[in-house]
Amino acid sequence: MSVLSGKKVLLGVSGGIAAYKTASLVRLFIKAGAHVQVIMTPASKDFVTPLTLSTLSKNPVHSSFFNQDDENEKWNNHVELGLWADLMVVAPATANTLSKMAYGNCDNLLIATYLSAKCPVYFAPAMDLDMYKHPSTISSFKALHQFGNTIIPAESGELASGLSGEGRMAEPENIIAFLEADLESKLPLKGKKILITAGPTYEAIDPVRFIGNHSSGKMGFDIANAAAQLGASVVLVAGPTRFKATNANVKVINVITAQEMYDACHDYFNDVDVAIAAAAVADYRPKTVATQKIKKAPDNFVVELEKTKDILASLGAIKQKQFLIGFALETENEIENAKGKIQKKNLDLIVLNSLQDLGAGFGQPTNKVTFIDKNFKIEPMELKSKEAVADDILNKVIAYFNE
Repeated sequence: MSVLSGKKVLLGVSGGIAAYKTASLVRLFIKAGAHVQVIMTPASKDFVTPLTLSTLSKNPVHSSFFNQDDENEKWNNHVELGLWADLMVVAPATANTLSKMAYGNCDNLLIATYLSAKCPVYFAPAMDLDMYKHPSTISSFKALHQFGNTIIPAESGELASGLSGEGRMAEPENIIAFLEADLESKLPLKGKKILITAGPTYEAIDPVRFIGNHSSGKMGFDIANAAAQLGASVVLVAGPTRFKATNANVKVINVITAQEMYDACHDYFNDVDVAIAAAAVADYRPKTVATQKIKKAPDNFVVELEKTKDILASLGAIKQKQFLIGFALETENEIENAKGKIQKKNLDLIVLNSLQDLGAGFGQPTNKVTFIDKNFKIEPMELKSKEAVADDILNKVIAYFNE
């Protein structure tokens, strides 16, 4: 999966012959899974039509502050566009547009949006050889670099003037590759290995019956997918669940029983930087598993249980460099019980759920958690989607590595 997947990309197109390549560029953004909106300067419409880019981006193309042919048309809000984007790409970036970006000459919608953007900005210069090397253009490059903008280097080759040399806008495929490499290098969990557990375990009574719980596994899968999006290499040990990993950087190990989850976790734990135990592991299992289906008894039926191995405590006992996060689902004395688990299991952080909170617990799309760290600092959170809770958990991981 491309790091551009799900990203909101604002593409600024200025008036150079290379604008014709933006049709291919938009297609490649869409293929990578990005959401694209396009802003065109008035001059760029001489080289590629708004209809083409609108059709390919599946969004209206913006080129002016308002539609002069419709007095009832609302204005195009450049601030709103700038805040919408996860990244802005100006391609082609002509000498004229680069100068306006560098010195704030705000005479069109593209420049107004650029000046309002809060996201990373990339620009792909496109101009003739002498223009590319002119001191004024180099001055624009330096100014934009000081602003924190990133140049996508021009390529060498035949130019529109007939000359051959540096100044060609990078090919669309190379722009995409540049963006992916740059974004990946800046991901906060790049190079980190994370072990995550998810879902329930099923402990067999006989070939058709088991002891289990209502955990769906969604929380663990949301954490795994979000961690991979942030650059981590993830091993997800998952009990029986309907959820699937959506990122190629998530390696799923499917298990059924607590013992299988225990074994899988110990197979990978020594090699990871972080372990997040989000699974709802059975505390007990039948001491004896019948080989045939047990027939209905006329009276009471008794199943003798024995304890399963405590996966989280076993990892805490052997941890060295790992940042270890556990979950606690409580119904009473929540804070004190969670603090006890931190000490008993040698955790760095615990994520406390209470079944007393509306919207929290198994089978819900939302969760309401309280973070408690090993120093017993307590941080209650609001009710959020499980995806948002996953982001909060990973922000704790990022903060740990940035200390």
